[in-house]
Amino acid sequence: MSQAEHPQRLREGREVTIEDVRQLMGASTPHFALQLRERIRALISGLPAEHPARVEGEREIARLNQIAVDGEIRGHAAEPGLEPLPSVASGPAQ
Repeated sequence: MSQAEHPQRLREGREVTIEDVRQLMGASTPHFALQLRERIRALISGLPAEHPARVEGEREIARLNQIAVDGEIRGHAAEPGLEPLPSVASGPAQ
């Protein structure tokens, strides 16, 4: 995923909508959270604070920040009986 935006979304004089923000939110995952955050930030940057798309975008930015930090739960914490992946296990690599 890149931070490139669909050209029509950023077209001069085009009104940004809540639907534009929701399209970017889509099926956001921790892996792409920061890229999506930046795309939404760029999309809403010129909108006034009370604009519905900006309000929705700022709410989504906060959620993306949270999932980028917390990430996904894997290994034994996710399902009983599974060992954590080496990349997310605490302690030295074996």
